[in-house]
Amino acid sequence: MMNQEFRKLKYILILYISFIGQGFAQNPVFTHVFTADPSPHVWPDNPDKLWVYTSHDEPGSNNHYGMTGYHAFSTTDMVNWTDHGRILHLENVDWAESHAWAMDATYYREKYYVIYCMKEAGIGLFRTGVAVSDVPQGPFKDLGYVKGVEFGQDPAIFIDDDGTPYLYWGHDRKCFAAELNEDLMSIKPETYVDLTKQLTHVFEGPWVHKKDGKYYLTYPGLTPRRWPEKMFYAVADNPLGPYEFKGNFIDDFEGQSGTNHGGVVTYKGKDMMFYHSAWLSGGLSETRNVMADYLQNDKNGDIIPIVPSKEGLGLAKRTRTTLHLEAENGFAAGGELYNVIVDTWIKGYSGKGYVTNFDNPFDHVYMLAQVAKKSKYRFKVRYASPDGESNHDILINSHKYKEFVFPQSKEFTVIDFGIVELKAGDNLVRIFKRDWKPSKGQLAIDYIELEQVFEDELN
Repeated sequence: MMNQEFRKLKYILILYISFIGQGFAQNPVFTHVFTADPSPHVWPDNPDKLWVYTSHDEPGSNNHYGMTGYHAFSTTDMVNWTDHGRILHLENVDWAESHAWAMDATYYREKYYVIYCMKEAGIGLFRTGVAVSDVPQGPFKDLGYVKGVEFGQDPAIFIDDDGTPYLYWGHDRKCFAAELNEDLMSIKPETYVDLTKQLTHVFEGPWVHKKDGKYYLTYPGLTPRRWPEKMFYAVADNPLGPYEFKGNFIDDFEGQSGTNHGGVVTYKGKDMMFYHSAWLSGGLSETRNVMADYLQNDKNGDIIPIVPSKEGLGLAKRTRTTLHLEAENGFAAGGELYNVIVDTWIKGYSGKGYVTNFDNPFDHVYMLAQVAKKSKYRFKVRYASPDGESNHDILINSHKYKEFVFPQSKEFTVIDFGIVELKAGDNLVRIFKRDWKPSKGQLAIDYIELEQVFEDELN
């Protein structure tokens, strides 16, 4: 027991030294927030941008039961990332009561979908939910859950080259698959297959990708029922199998979480595997982080094992993430619009519009920024005030950050407010009208950004 405790303390010390100052490496990919179960995608309407959709772990938690929402991230260089904030939450799903666990995403018939799991209210049974958006960053609107799927944990959706959608799901040493109907809201019962016996050591979290005409099903498994999970894969000639078990391609590694889960994407000609570990939290399995490494196949098509490393993709000394929070998203993204409206008459806005009509004292918009640890960010606001200067206050959580006059600007422009500090967990950034001084102009808030700043950059 003493040896085990010593090894654990030694490992935590190594992690602390490795990540001090947020670290100089590309793993973890996102160092500002606890994320897991990454779903990576390149959408056909923009092949230059990579998207990663994730579940979210609460800072300081010691279980997975407090998971309540999902995030979306994007990049064009794998180094500089945008966190688009919360895209779907338990509060937005009427039929669910808890357990926002693993999810996936797809582009289908000119709409973006997230396929996720939550427990049904009053029953406690995992369901596979479907939510839709007309933009990849969401927020997403729930459509209900997939009919014909029992205990639909850890769903993954695969759209084949001919446009046929397939659903995969798995839990507690089982894995299933079926073709979906065109509305994605139910399976075709005649296509349902139990893949469990074909997938040695399978536990949960299936993912399917296609390469050179073959279907690769990757999944976390136990050997046998020994934690933590390793990553395995099997190969088939058809999306519903039968699958031939191939073996393990991510073995045990230092700092791994008790679970693992991930997906494969081809971006700018390179195959990449996204998965998760517990490096960012110092080895706490319930507060995880996304990892990424290149995925390579040998001449026979077999996956060459991945050995996780700090260098990861090796494209830069470290990644940097900027939280981009659209004002108009409101409650759907964890914020609020109070006595203000969403409008579109001032051109040049991003997203679906901007927030305006701050007419009365304390009319406000607030946006939710979620971070893993207390840390510093560069705070920017994009606004317009065509008719004259506007007097407003900015609060971060319950503390007044700044009383500010937004200068007249007929077009949207960005103000840099400098460095602010966010606390671990949920941060509410609120912009509201002062009650004591009239404004000459009507303020329009497009979005706020919080750009990650590292300690060595402040010295």
